[in-house]
Amino acid sequence: MERESRASEAPPAAAALFAWGANSYGQLGLGHKEDVLLPQQLNDFCKSKCIRRITGGGGHSAVVTDGGGLFVCGLNKDGQLGLGHTEDVLYFTPCKSLLGCPIQQVACGWDFTILLTENGQVLSCGSNSFGQLGVPHGPRRCVIPQPVELLREKVVCVAAGLRHALAATVSGMVFQWGTGLASSGRRLCPGKTLPLFLTAKEPSRVTGLENSKAICVLAGLDHSASLSDAGELYVWGSNKHGQLATQAAFLPVPQKIDVHCFQNEKVTAIWSGWTHLVAQTETGKVFTWGRADYGQLGRKLESYDCWKPENQDPSLPCSRPWNGIPSSLHCLMGATEVSCGSEHNLAVIGGVCYSWGWNEHGMCGDGTEANVWAPKPVEVLRSASGLLVGCGAGHSLALCQLPAHPALGQDPEVTCASPDATKDTESQEAMDEEAK
Repeated sequence: MERESRASEAPPAAAALFAWGANSYGQLGLGHKEDVLLPQQLNDFCKSKCIRRITGGGGHSAVVTDGGGLFVCGLNKDGQLGLGHTEDVLYFTPCKSLLGCPIQQVACGWDFTILLTENGQVLSCGSNSFGQLGVPHGPRRCVIPQPVELLREKVVCVAAGLRHALAATVSGMVFQWGTGLASSGRRLCPGKTLPLFLTAKEPSRVTGLENSKAICVLAGLDHSASLSDAGELYVWGSNKHGQLATQAAFLPVPQKIDVHCFQNEKVTAIWSGWTHLVAQTETGKVFTWGRADYGQLGRKLESYDCWKPENQDPSLPCSRPWNGIPSSLHCLMGATEVSCGSEHNLAVIGGVCYSWGWNEHGMCGDGTEANVWAPKPVEVLRSASGLLVGCGAGHSLALCQLPAHPALGQDPEVTCASPDATKDTESQEAMDEEAK
């Protein structure tokens, strides 16, 4: 039975945002550009229950507050922060161009950002070199969020990959834009005409999903996924690393992953890295599959049967083991939060923050740069209770509830960012104003 008397008598504990990992562009919001191997607390950035969503892209980060405010930092070469300029930003800064336009969700691609407003409108900013902003005949980059006009109805979910983006509408249709999947498709499907949604630079309806109602969409390096209201998972695009759970090298149209892959349970949530996927089912089980060479699946492969694309010469030897079979991780059972970076992951189980996978820049938060092959607690955050987690390509963010009595449990290793009174005050004032 949980201890409750002391907690019920204590005043509400404060929440704090922590950041660690790759930081070449200031994407951690700590005021510098050095990688961070252990979680560092951002001073005075948030108050309890103030943050709704956390995410990151190739070198930038975004936070959405409960009031719909957007705060951004990091790489801004193509205007992906939506601040009206192209200078990198080292502290989380309010996107003032969106004041009065509450944000519901944000998806960060490699060098662009897709925003979903609370009224179901989609905005985009950053690089448009591959049509990933969904703005036909638009400039090569946009430094102020622009509306994606060609979506037919209100949107409920958005996703951003390396060079493509997706949206699911209120009626369950899926739209895709950006040419990020086209090069793989042409190479792996020679002589075939690719569907328009793989080559369009403006929103194009994804065909093959007419009999399902999408409630969530995901994007990877060069693959896409859609989750239906019936708990069915559809995937398409590149299958180079088995991330589509099929033998085909490329799926030009959506294909449903058979329910037996998830022990005959409905899928209730999905997450995607660059080349691996994570899914949670109705009973709380968590499954992983796809690329595994950095530990991103959190498990050793159970099968070392060879995998060959369908169009490969059968006389050629296999190049790697088959890792395209979803397999459950018992240690992640009941996870309340999951987030995927490019090749690493975070999860919250019972208030404890776990990490695993690629760790070259310290994004697993264990103080080393060695890859982590199985989920393990982020020890520095043990004394705090994880609420939300978010990943960029090579960095990590977590919102944690701090202990009400630090002397009774505060980990002395939990470090704070060097304070910058001006920046901290500006951010907090903006959040206070947005909350009014």
